[in-house]
Amino acid sequence: MPKAKMTDKEIAAEISQLSDWKVVEAKLHREFKFSNFVEAFAFITKVAIVAEKMDHHPELFNVYSRVVIDLTTHDAGGISALDIELAKKINKL
Repeated sequence: MPKAKMTDKEIAAEISQLSDWKVVEAKLHREFKFSNFVEAFAFITKVAIVAEKMDHHPELFNVYSRVVIDLTTHDAGGISALDIELAKKINKL
């Protein structure tokens, strides 16, 4: 998967098809709410396994039942197709 930074127009087109994701501070951003810490942490583990297989590592934040994910491709200096692909896979979890 190419690591080229996407244009704002490309990002907007892709994000329109990604439910619940938005751009915040130049990163793809989504927040998840679970019923408890164990469910939240189990979800983080699933995301980590998918991300590792892609060799693409998201910024994951967890406080109790809340998980926040930010996606950016540091090598590209912004959002790339790799971030879009990972967001799609996260949505399927």
